Amino acid sequence: MVDLRMTLNDKAIAELPPPENGQYKARDTKLKGFYVQIGKRRRTFMVQGDLRHNGKRTASIKVSVGDAATMSSRDARAIAKSYLGEISQGRHPKAEEHAGSSKATNSPAPITLRHAWTRYHETHLLRKERSDGTIEGYRDHVERIFKDWLELPLLELANNPALVATKHDEITKQRGPYVANGSMRTLRAIYNHARKTNKVLPYDNPAHAVDWNNEQRRDTAMGAGDLVDWFGQLGKLDNPVRREFHLLTLLSGCRPSALKSIKQEDIDLRRRILHIAKPKGGKKRVFDIPLSRQMIISIVRTIRFGRVMYPSNGGDWLFPAESKTGHIVQHRETRENLTKWGNDLRQSYRTLAAVAGVSEVDAKLLMNHAIPGVNSDYITRHKLLEGHLRSQQQAISDVIFLSVRPDDITNSQLKHWLGPNIAKRVTLFGVLP
Repeated sequence: MVDLRMTLNDKAIAELPPPENGQYKARDTKLKGFYVQIGKRRRTFMVQGDLRHNGKRTASIKVSVGDAATMSSRDARAIAKSYLGEISQGRHPKAEEHAGSSKATNSPAPITLRHAWTRYHETHLLRKERSDGTIEGYRDHVERIFKDWLELPLLELANNPALVATKHDEITKQRGPYVANGSMRTLRAIYNHARKTNKVLPYDNPAHAVDWNNEQRRDTAMGAGDLVDWFGQLGKLDNPVRREFHLLTLLSGCRPSALKSIKQEDIDLRRRILHIAKPKGGKKRVFDIPLSRQMIISIVRTIRFGRVMYPSNGGDWLFPAESKTGHIVQHRETRENLTKWGNDLRQSYRTLAAVAGVSEVDAKLLMNHAIPGVNSDYITRHKLLEGHLRSQQQAISDVIFLSVRPDDITNSQLKHWLGPNIAKRVTLFGVLP
């Protein structure tokens, strides 16, 4: 039976027919949030309202007022007004009663988003050895974007999925579609993990209410013809360690988060190998990058610059800085100074690999991407590393440095950075006709 709207009084309530099955509500037209719930055997006065924190709705709650068989509608309405007043102030009308009931029955307190996040962090992310970058991404979503929800029980979100959908809409407007989708994926994962040990949580994940934003891969890669201008911009950066960081990002195709945390002990110049100890995906995704001649020269320059500029940290990290970690933390540049950095250079690497004639499988192996299909299980990466993959890496570096011809180098700082014998160096790289 559908819900009704009427002026609730004793006579009208007595005349309400029992439902054929389930329950229905008769809502009062004079007091918003006040209604009587009609079941086959019982009729109960109820109120429903929204709890708010700092002006924002955090949960919608329902509270029993009394049994309609023993309480008059007049008394029920007076109590309902009092309850709704407390709810409007952000207080649960029966908070003490609920707390006492919970203690008396030894029932566990409802799990909040904060508790669920703490357990997910400790028993899932850390145990599965997820990378620092992955963990910080989750932490940022929970502690910044969902800051107002940290003390909210997950059950409240599960019972009010519209709150989650509305939050996704707000994040989309304020921070963009990618951040909105990413934060909701984090919430979805934490809820699913919490439900394993809290069967009181409904099976339906509240994130299922979200209308996901369309996501398209950002087309920000450079082609070979764009590199001369980019090198010119790079040569104007004041900090030589940061210059080398961006250059090596382009030459290696490595994720910036992994490249920033490389220690000098991870570099084996004899074998021409760069060990990536903290990749995306954690320790199970650890891999080695073969080094081209250009990459080796860049690494040697970086070490020399770092030891002079950062004596206390330059002996440990490949890209030292004056930071709490001892290495570069923030790799972003203003677009006015450098138009491409970070993942732009990773996409450029993949694009230039195609220009160099590197196969899709080899490019995936160099970038530590998963290879789809059953054949991937038959490829032993380390057997290809110091021979075939290094030659492919060299081909990519040659295409990149093909743009750095002596006639194109007009920036004095760029000439000084790459050295006075740049023509000889580029010739040695084998890229001049």
